[in-house]
Amino acid sequence: MLELQEKENTNIENLIYEIRGQHVMIDRNLAKLYQCRNGTKDINKAVKRNIEKFPNDFYFQLTKEEYFEILRFQTGTLELKQGQYSKYLSYVFTEQGVAMLSSVLRTEVANRVSVEIMRAFVSMRKYISTNLLEQKYINNQVMKNTEDIKLLQESFKQFDKNRKLNEIFYQGQIYDAYSLLIDILNSADENIIIIDNYIDKKFLDICSKIKTSIIIYTNKIDRIDLEKYNKQYKNVEIKIINSFHDRFIILDKKTLYHFGASLKDLGKKCFALNKIENNNILNELLKIIN
Repeated sequence: MLELQEKENTNIENLIYEIRGQHVMIDRNLAKLYQCRNGTKDINKAVKRNIEKFPNDFYFQLTKEEYFEILRFQTGTLELKQGQYSKYLSYVFTEQGVAMLSSVLRTEVANRVSVEIMRAFVSMRKYISTNLLEQKYINNQVMKNTEDIKLLQESFKQFDKNRKLNEIFYQGQIYDAYSLLIDILNSADENIIIIDNYIDKKFLDICSKIKTSIIIYTNKIDRIDLEKYNKQYKNVEIKIINSFHDRFIILDKKTLYHFGASLKDLGKKCFALNKIENNNILNELLKIIN
């Protein structure tokens, strides 16, 4: 059974569908977002070139019924005439598939659009969680009054907060890893310090969406990419340092995270993320970089 869920926002979130119990995006919509010159042909070629990176849980082909159901949803037309639309059944990409697709497409906007799509999936999850809360607990009258609902919502907030303490991401969890990274960066109020020996254009794309000032301590960065970035954005300062092996993020000089993988490679291999509660370690790190 195909379930299509319309979102409140009108942009990328409206292009996310629920099919076979998974949230996906259709290939032709992705082709438009990634500005593929040859439409879905470019996507198909990119997938075939890297077919080992796209297992069945990353992308799959729609059935005729699923394809026409999406067309009905998009056009608002109940009756579709044969030959009116493409005879080729579309492919859809799951969250992980969309993230992987951005890494193999050769378009100028792929990295930037990928960040926006990841944020849309995050927003969609929050939307669904809110509705599940209302339907499951309110409609079934498990919650008896407003105070009970508030307590449950606080529990969800606490769960989300604790989610940022310790996480293990397995190979292929690219979207989940970057989703949590963006959440962490957006939680800063004043400034962010990032320690990572290898910073590339993909990570600068993420920085462009962060309003807080960012200081990056690194040993290697493409100067051309940095110059182009600084011409448009003013929130990143680069400092060269070669005394670190691991990667760290410090928020507002009081919250410390340790990453077991370079920020540009999150999700490509299994790695751990930990929030370090020991203030002595935080203070020592701040002394080293200052």
